[in-house]
Amino acid sequence: MKNNNYCVIMAGGIGSRFWPMSTQKFPKQFHDILGTGRTMIQQTFDRISQLIPAENIYVITNQEYTELTQQQLPDIPVNNIVGEPAMKNTSACNLYMAKKIQDVNADANIIVMPADHLILKEKTFLDKVELAFELASKNDYLITLGITPTRPDTGYGYIQFIQENDEVISKVKTFTEKPNLEIAKSFIESGDFLWNAGIFVWSAKSILSAFTKYLPEMSNQFNGCEYNTEAEKEYIDVIYPIVSKISIDNGILEKADNVYVIPANIGWSDLGTWTSVYTNADKNDDNNAISSKNVLTYNSKGNVIRIKNQNKAAVIDGLKNYIIVDTEKALLICPRDNDQLIKDYVLDLKNLKKGERFM
Repeated sequence: MKNNNYCVIMAGGIGSRFWPMSTQKFPKQFHDILGTGRTMIQQTFDRISQLIPAENIYVITNQEYTELTQQQLPDIPVNNIVGEPAMKNTSACNLYMAKKIQDVNADANIIVMPADHLILKEKTFLDKVELAFELASKNDYLITLGITPTRPDTGYGYIQFIQENDEVISKVKTFTEKPNLEIAKSFIESGDFLWNAGIFVWSAKSILSAFTKYLPEMSNQFNGCEYNTEAEKEYIDVIYPIVSKISIDNGILEKADNVYVIPANIGWSDLGTWTSVYTNADKNDDNNAISSKNVLTYNSKGNVIRIKNQNKAAVIDGLKNYIIVDTEKALLICPRDNDQLIKDYVLDLKNLKKGERFM
């Protein structure tokens, strides 16, 4: 029986908030952030491959990372690993992959998910995905998984849903990308908002119809390509520089009237900062999250400690609630409360003479 379900893993980000472990050459999704023995992208593949065969799993990443992706995910066909010639946010890559997959299977249903998120409740997640596939195959729905918010976070998109009694899926009323703090607080207080996990399920027909309606110029730009042929790469290389840089949230989901959300308590974290890594990592009796050997701590609590060189000894004395990350090229020591400033540190380093060698 033909399997109409497909997956697109988005793996193009640089993850600058995870510097110095995450770098331009070797970004976050290709690291074993939590010390599990599998990298983030490998864990994402392991999870979804329980539902979808490897030949139906695609990865879209930066051209610079296609070889790295092939090395880490050898079970995925090489032609399913697609390199973008430029970073154009998430509308372009979603349109590109929907076109490519529809060319293979006109009846395709697609789950789109980031490569670098943590999902602790895998069975619940897979159950929700199966439900979403069933609904997307029968209805013209654009479906997202929604997470119950635990704090007024300004780094996430928020989904306001129309509450129905005992419904497994709810119609989305509004979709807001990354509000300011005051608005985020009001969302939390209202009780009818969920976080957008960036995990979407739809049929190729439904999402391509939405692009035609809401982003017609972009849709037309991708229409002339002969997908899954030798001519594809040349065509994509030509159009990508002129394609609009816009997120799928802004471009489609905030405008469409057929967006639905499935509430999903799946133990989710986007692992977007070192503090989120600390929250989800195993900790010792002093609440230090250490994934390195030969580390001694004294009067030190609440730290996340990563020493890349396993032959190097490290002694930490008197630090509380700090991030300590040591790599071959750089050393970061900063309070956990300042983890949002790491992007600024990286920008300042780039401005140094020859600063790019630390990236």
